[in-house]
Formats: sequence, structure tokens, C-alpha cells
Amino acid sequence: MPTIQRPSGRAADALRELRIETDFTRYAEGSVLISVGNTRVLCNASVENRVPGFLRGKGEGWVTAEYSMLPRATKERTQRESSNGKVGGRTHEIQRLIGRSLRACIDRSALGERTITLDCDVLQADGGTRCASITGAYVALGLAVRRLLKRGDLSRDPLFGAVAAVSVGIYQGLPVLDLDYIEDSGCDTDMNVVMNDGGGFIEVQGTAEGHAFRRDEMNVLLDLASKGIGELIAAQRQVLDAA
Repeated sequence: MPTIQRPSGRAADALRELRIETDFTRYAEGSVLISVGNTRVLCNASVENRVPGFLRGKGEGWVTAEYSMLPRATKERTQRESSNGKVGGRTHEIQRLIGRSLRACIDRSALGERTITLDCDVLQADGGTRCASITGAYVALGLAVRRLLKRGDLSRDPLFGAVAAVSVGIYQGLPVLDLDYIEDSGCDTDMNVVMNDGGGFIEVQGTAEGHAFRRDEMNVLLDLASKGIGELIAAQRQVLDAA
């Protein structure tokens, strides 16, 4: 891969430094603080013995997510969405993405009639907050499921495979992996990719911010994403094995 001078000094195919701290809060069934470079997201999994109305009596569970960016997660304070009385469009779209991504690795019939909610709160933002949320929330979900199994609340493991997400983009004319804010705000193409550990794509969100990207560029970006997600899933497994 050609070399470029990225603001962080990383190689074009290098992830940012990744840290996943488990049991970060006391009360949630699963809790993770994920740090991807300077982006930090607190992911808490909460289990409730109820399901949405459309699932009552069907013997299936539900996995959903909520996402929020704290007022000083960025350089300037942003207003809490609760003060406006409604969730913004971007927030709504991101939390739906997180929920869809995590439902892709859950057997909802094995979960029983209970809901697991993943609260993803961005403490500090430096690009890739939705991807960090998905990657961290998977670990929090895994911890919650493990606790349910240990308590005997579940007869079999509802979690199958693994899910992670990463951003890719075309920065200064070349494809790069895991964009930070400087790259994200100055790239020609920005793409968020969610994949499972079988190499399958769960979601691809790609936008040309500058010039329209070509098919060969898209293929390179997807290859970069596959490489990065493989590394993220390996890190997830290591953390869950050690927890």
C-alpha cells in the first residue's frame, strides 16, 4: 500500500490504539469503556425481564441501543438533547445502527422474553464514535449474556459469532483505515463498515464528501475494513476470555 503522511503518523492500514476496560461501572450487567485513539465511549448493557409490545407472548427477546454524546465530548460544549425535548436525527440513526448490528449476533429465541439495552455514551469524540460504540457494545453484551448464563437465567448461549465496526476513507487521495477527526473532516470519502467474524457485511455506510469514489477504490476500502475488523474482533475475544 502506498505511504502517506497521516496526521497521527500511522500507516494507512493501521488502527488507532485500542483499549477495552471491562466492569467500568458497578451496576450494569455488562460494562465497558472503549478507547479508540482519543475517542472514548462508555458502553453499558442492562437486562430487563420484559420485551416491547410487539414481542409479548412470542418467547423471543430483544436487543436495542441508545446513543448519546456528552456536552463536552468535543472542543465546544453541545446542548443535551434532553433539553430540546427530542432525540436528534443523527443520534436516532446511530442508535438504530448499533441495535441492528448487535441483533445480528443474537439468537433472540434463546434470549427468552427479556430485553438487553446497550447505552453508548460518548465521553470524548475524535472520530469514529459509532464504530467504537458497536465494537465496545458487543463486549458489554457478551459480559451481560455471560452473567445471565452463570445465574442460570438462560439454558443456552444466545450469542453467536462476533460483531465489530470500523471507519475507512480516502484521505489525500489514498485509502486509509480508522479515521480520526482530522481525517474524517478532510477526507474525500467516508465509510463506516460493520462486519461479523465470518467475514460477512452487516452494514456499509459510504459517502463521497469530495470526488465520487470508484469501484476499485471501494474494493480497497472494504479490504481495509476487513483487515481492521479482524484485528478488533481478536481484541474483543481476548478481553472476553480474560474477563
